[in-house]
Formats: sequence, C-alpha cells, structure tokens
Amino acid sequence: MQFHPSTVHTRIDTPLGAMVLSASDLGLNGAWFDGQRHQPAPDAWPQAPQHPVLQAAQAQLHGYFGGRRTGFDLPLDLSGGTPFQQAVWQALLEIGAGATSSYGALARQIARPAAVRAVGAAVGRNPVSVIVPCHRVLGHGGALTGYAGGLPRKQALLALESAELEVAA
Repeated sequence: MQFHPSTVHTRIDTPLGAMVLSASDLGLNGAWFDGQRHQPAPDAWPQAPQHPVLQAAQAQLHGYFGGRRTGFDLPLDLSGGTPFQQAVWQALLEIGAGATSSYGALARQIARPAAVRAVGAAVGRNPVSVIVPCHRVLGHGGALTGYAGGLPRKQALLALESAELEVAA
C-alpha cells in the first residue's frame, strides 16, 4: 500500500476495540483495529483529530456501533492499492448491510472468475475496515473465514448488522 503524502491519523475507541483512522486530502484511506494484520505504523503520519474527514468517520462509526446507522457517507481514498485491489474494494462497497457475499461471487463481479484466491488476498488487504465491508465476505458454503481484524470481530460485526449467514452464490 502506498499512502498519499498528506495522510494524517487519529485514534478512536469502539465497542470492538481501539481503531486508527487515517485520511488524506482525497478522503478516508484507513481504518484498522489495533493489532489488525496489514496495519501500517501510523506514527509516520501526523496526528490530526480535528481533520474533518476523520471527525466525520468517527461520528459515523459511533452511529454504526450504536445501531443508528447501517451505511457510511464518507469520501474514500482507495488509491493506494493496485488497480486489482481497488476493483475488489469497490465491489465490497456494493455489499449492503445485513447481506453477505463470497470470494467467488466477488471474483465473478469484477469479471475475474478464476481469481478467487487473489480476490481473497485483496479483501484481506482492505485498508478501510468496517466502512469498506470486507467483514461481509464469507468462505465457501457460508464458512466464517478470514478477517484481518480477527474472527470474533467479524462475528460481532455481522451480528450487529443482523446479517443472514447465507452466501450469495
């Protein structure tokens, strides 16, 4: 991942643990739970808790965790990923709250049906947890697999959304 030179960050508390949020001049470019796999070291970025995108992300995440919001309305900067990763992350944005998908379905959605494993890798590298809903992707047959923030968090996020654990074919 390459992050825009204007990237700044802040830390917030959530019911599922502390998170680091980061934003560039283009939009939110990171949301990681502490200890999440693939989390960059945010110390390289200045702290900016007053940044308007970070404030909006914090408010919307608190609404989401409080059950008052099911979606997010934030500018996103996903430009740090490869074109393939960006396509996968855009496809994740199309999975609505309370719904799930599979890695195979995502691969077909981006017209790369043979790239299921690569799709899985891209989902795992999603830099904007919760907001770009990688937690809504399940394994074959609805198996609860893979979440960089840990399976207990994935279960909690799906439960919060009351997601049916039925996978889109």
